[in-house]
Amino acid sequence: MQLVDFTTLTAACHELSDRWLPARLEQVYQRDRYTVQLGLRTLEERGWLTLCWHPQAARLCMGDPPPRTPDTFTFSQQLRHQLNGLALVKLGAIADWERVVDLQFARRPGEPALWHLYVEIMGKYSNVVLVNAENVMITAAHQVSVQQSRLRPIQTGQPYTPPPPLTEAIPRQDEPQSQWQQRISLIPGALSKNLLTTYRGLSSPLANTLIQQAGLSAQASTDELTVEQWQSLYQVWQRWLEILQTGHFQPGWLARGYTVLGWNILQPAPDVQTLLDRYYTTQLNQQEFAQLQSQLGQRLKGLLTKLNSKAEGFRQRLNQSAQADLYRNQADLLMAHLQEWQPGLKSLTLADFNTGQPVTIALDPEKNAIQNAQSLYKRHQKLKRARTSVEPLLADVEAEIQYLEQVEAAVQQCDPDHSSTDLLTLMEIREELIQQHYLKEPEYRPPANFNTDFHHYKTPSGFELLIGRNNHQNDRLTFRLASPYDLWFHAQEIPGSHVLLRLAAGEIAQDRDLQCAADFAAYYSRARQSAQVPVVYTQPKNVYKPKGAKPGIAIYKREQQIWGQPHQVQSYF
Repeated sequence: MQLVDFTTLTAACHELSDRWLPARLEQVYQRDRYTVQLGLRTLEERGWLTLCWHPQAARLCMGDPPPRTPDTFTFSQQLRHQLNGLALVKLGAIADWERVVDLQFARRPGEPALWHLYVEIMGKYSNVVLVNAENVMITAAHQVSVQQSRLRPIQTGQPYTPPPPLTEAIPRQDEPQSQWQQRISLIPGALSKNLLTTYRGLSSPLANTLIQQAGLSAQASTDELTVEQWQSLYQVWQRWLEILQTGHFQPGWLARGYTVLGWNILQPAPDVQTLLDRYYTTQLNQQEFAQLQSQLGQRLKGLLTKLNSKAEGFRQRLNQSAQADLYRNQADLLMAHLQEWQPGLKSLTLADFNTGQPVTIALDPEKNAIQNAQSLYKRHQKLKRARTSVEPLLADVEAEIQYLEQVEAAVQQCDPDHSSTDLLTLMEIREELIQQHYLKEPEYRPPANFNTDFHHYKTPSGFELLIGRNNHQNDRLTFRLASPYDLWFHAQEIPGSHVLLRLAAGEIAQDRDLQCAADFAAYYSRARQSAQVPVVYTQPKNVYKPKGAKPGIAIYKREQQIWGQPHQVQSYF
């Protein structure tokens, strides 16, 4: 993930100063443990300023409004208490070439600042600190104790000290090429590395962009460059400094990442704020999506492995209990032929009552015939009782396996390319597993207020097709939303989503519409990779939820079968 460097931060602050100063602070909301948003209002518009101290996505930019969920964080409450109603009157770096932005708040424009909100955009050391007019820290997003950092602790009640000054040289437009070249080539090495270690304000992506713009290789050695190559790189260097000086930034997307310099962009962005908000929101969503999908997948795989092993043990016990009648028959034979028994016999072969076939009965030589028969009767009773007790246990385990396989199918169907919506789907699945006690409740998780929508598609005749993304949506789709005229589809005896073909009164679905619904039901099932999948469909009134069943579980009757073809789904788009 590309980090916000000095150039990007300068571009963001330049836009914010031009468009959002002065502004009245109306609201403070903390989205998560790394992001707080300030609701600003100017004479022309209202927006949300995002302050983020995430180790990989620290940034300062305007963003989308926060969700309508309660804010339970202490940091935002402290900011709201001190800053609410004040005016943001100034915004800028605390010193040249520093990545610490000072947001100054006063009662009204033109008056001295009462509060300073320092936003430190420094990778894993990023932070947001509220300081009063006497330079005393009132609160901080991340407090740093003396044990964590003797160089620069950050604790409330202590004076605020800026980060240690940078030791690299300051880039200057008036620096002659000879001196600039001498600094970079003082110790021969890779061009990109030497640029980074010689001058402040550079990042690896920016250094590589400068070198690429000059037509050079980042790994080129400084002692191998020609005079013309040095001249080309110096000209690009000057253009970069000129953009910083004039503020003529051109934000846009690159093949990988973004730039605010307008060089080699694939697609321009409307402004720096939109660029940063979209890039980091997408990157963080994809990162969280991958982590959550892996976490849920591993947990479900472990649970299913244990349950399948447990079910196999129950099946083996049932197979053993199937021999109960055999032991009873042997006992009856032995009791009917007591005269055939002789002391010391280890086995006795007798003719079966029904078939007349010889049956060999194992005997205990230390017991008489009656005692051996009694042992066989006891084994019969024990196995019979085992069957009675094991069958309901096996049914419970198989129902639990069916439920977890349904959840696993929903997790696997989430698409990282649609991570914004599917991330909420995964979070809803995690919440469901927590409620069902398959996952422990974490110390912190976002409020459980999900508004994910169903998958929406159209059949060839234009009928609406709704597909549940997870078990809660499946239940809502089938037992709340479905009307008497709709048709309900599901892969037959295969974990998958509930599919609803919406029909109005008097409308009749054609064969191509039924086939389309069946194809989608097969695609959103565990058998997605199969060529053909059996799919059942019926009216919603014929679908029932067993008493006490887990979310997403349903039984049906009066169904009809149709073969779904998952690979045909792409042809409907």
